Amino acid sequence: MMARLPLLLTLVLLAAAPARSVTLSDCRLPRAGGGSVPARCGIVKVPEDYGGTGRTIELKLAVVPAQEPSRAAEPVFILAGGPGQAATEFYALAAPAFAPIGRRHPLVLVDQRGTGGSNRLDCDFPDDLAVVTPPPKELAALSAACVAKLPGRPQFYTTSVAVKDLDAVRAALGYESVSFYAVSYGTRVAQHYLRHYGTHVRAVILDGAVPPQVILGETLAQDAERALELAYGRCSAQPSCRAHFPDPAGDYAALHRRLANQPLKLTATDPETGAPTAVAFGPDELAGTIRLLSYSATTSALIPLLLHEANEGRVQPLAAQLLMFSRELDVSLAYGMHNSVACSEDVPFFGLPDPALSRTYLGTTEYDSLIALCQPWPRGVVDPDLHAPMHARVPALILAGEADPISPPAFAITTAQGFPDHKLVVVRGQGHGQLLVGCTPELMVRFLDGSAATSLDATCLETAVSTPFFIDFAGPPP
Repeated sequence: MMARLPLLLTLVLLAAAPARSVTLSDCRLPRAGGGSVPARCGIVKVPEDYGGTGRTIELKLAVVPAQEPSRAAEPVFILAGGPGQAATEFYALAAPAFAPIGRRHPLVLVDQRGTGGSNRLDCDFPDDLAVVTPPPKELAALSAACVAKLPGRPQFYTTSVAVKDLDAVRAALGYESVSFYAVSYGTRVAQHYLRHYGTHVRAVILDGAVPPQVILGETLAQDAERALELAYGRCSAQPSCRAHFPDPAGDYAALHRRLANQPLKLTATDPETGAPTAVAFGPDELAGTIRLLSYSATTSALIPLLLHEANEGRVQPLAAQLLMFSRELDVSLAYGMHNSVACSEDVPFFGLPDPALSRTYLGTTEYDSLIALCQPWPRGVVDPDLHAPMHARVPALILAGEADPISPPAFAITTAQGFPDHKLVVVRGQGHGQLLVGCTPELMVRFLDGSAATSLDATCLETAVSTPFFIDFAGPPP
């Protein structure tokens, strides 16, 4: 009997292994800024148009095997945000946060069509477009020029088509049951997959959730305003911040007035290269930079200091943030794919602009820009139920940042209504995405390896504290 045990064990392991129709080979996923992480990579070919007989495109995928294969559980698909960010690139940046899940669960990364290595749809836009948008006519012309040069038909790069890709990859990898970690726009993809292929889903983690019925972009300015006001309030509640910066809202208003009267041309130090770089900095650059700083509790902790410094005539540190955001977003976001989603799934459903937009620090700029961007963009494939309310039986862990400027807690509350078995955690003082906050990685493990979401103990995250405000460039007070 002892001699037969290895053979028996081999047969058991072979029976448990998924039957794959895709070849995976060792690879490394590069990280922005240097370094890489190991994985097993492959390609799955899918139709560009599932309803036609045209060409196929290649989807890049990577699997990070479970660290403890003898105890392996269902795979977890990681869905990135944007829209326009590649899953392989997102994972490479945040790999340590996924390590606890990866002990038992294989991690599956599929670059959504139009991103990363999956026929990326790029546009030759100005580097700072994600921070500062040009006038509507110029933006519409840039958009039209991009459509003419795309390496694919943009109408087939929407969420409704992407979920077909995900199921094709699931089947090719031989997985019967999967779970999801999804962030931001990725939560729309996860929920739409769940709607159409829910028999294959065991559990979902929705971080910075977007409920299906929400039209993204309509309330962007109001949500950003709310997040900035919360940052000002947190500064006022922190004695050292209040003492050094008693009125950050007034600092913003004064700086905005000055820049509106006289935009600046200055030289700032590039945060990445250290090289002196020419920067044009006016009211639009100010608003766009502050909006992106408010995405994270770590960067929002700089806002009162940066506004104060700029009002004292030292605008260079604020301009350096503009340079950093412009480069990061230009590299990480595939604008063509972003536009295919936004111009098919959201902008066509915009109502008339809310008069309240004019009372926000962003005004109507973002709303008007999206309208202009989408004028020449082809409308894509959108399932009739894309924006229907969700009704799902799977357990859901739903994470939200109290001060999220793009997916506010109200979105998470609405999302939770679609999942009877859910745990909703709103983390005080935090911005967009909770993956790197406190005990989130271990909380996700306990959720995936547990039973009911409603009984999950999330106290460790509910008591997380936000980053202290910087009172100078040496950091927060001791």
